[in-house]
Amino acid sequence: MTLEQQGEEAAAAFRSEHHLGVHPLGDLVALIEQTTGHDVAVLDAGPDEHGLTMRDPVRDVAFIGVARTRNPMRQRSTLAHELAHVLFGDWADGEDLGARSTEEIRADAFARHLLVPGDGLKAFLGHRETLTESDLSAVVQWFLVSPAIAAIALCDCGYIDTATKREWMTLSMPRLATRFGWSDQYQSLQDDADRTRSPQRLLTRAIDGYREGVVTTQILATLRGISAEVVAEELTEAGVIPKEYQPPWMTAGDLPSVTVDLSALEDDEAAEGSAE
Repeated sequence: MTLEQQGEEAAAAFRSEHHLGVHPLGDLVALIEQTTGHDVAVLDAGPDEHGLTMRDPVRDVAFIGVARTRNPMRQRSTLAHELAHVLFGDWADGEDLGARSTEEIRADAFARHLLVPGDGLKAFLGHRETLTESDLSAVVQWFLVSPAIAAIALCDCGYIDTATKREWMTLSMPRLATRFGWSDQYQSLQDDADRTRSPQRLLTRAIDGYREGVVTTQILATLRGISAEVVAEELTEAGVIPKEYQPPWMTAGDLPSVTVDLSALEDDEAAEGSAE
């Protein structure tokens, strides 16, 4: 079985296991967290850093981190790519994955087939013999993928030839969105992808701590990358109020009796007197 086939088969199995059908996938961060139980975060990173996956072998828990970016489709493909590494256990040998290693090629294939399943593409387009850039834009907008991934999927399904695939792979997202009237949606996607995001389980535990009075709004604000004032307002509106602990008051009569042994002190004073 080729790497392409391995990626396609794993993507179909993941969709089947989690009852995702062949429809476009929504919030991939939440989807990965809810289906795998692993943590996902959107982080500040350098311009050439897109994503990484780490694993705690003791707890058998993985952490996926992706960079915040103004390219939301790339962020989605990175999330799907990193999910492949988790599902295939690509960290098993403990070696760094090369730029075009076997694992990377397979993860790329998984990401493409997960985001644009062939059956889903055929259900969306139906039986068409000729496609235009307008159709490409519709596929990109529907499945929320880059023009490159959409073009590859269209070629794999027989909708376009290799020459058209190569041409369409060079088209930019802003151009398609602007030309075909969905630039407002694209800007909204950009804004959503260009903000940090903490793992949901971490935030849930932090909010529980706030409710118990042991975590401050500033800690929550730092985790979310927003102001403490906004966090406090949101929690109050949601009915999340921290507990107030009142220390018990005691009178002198409630204090326990204490016996103090001063014999050692008296012995020291007597020894000093004899020395004089």
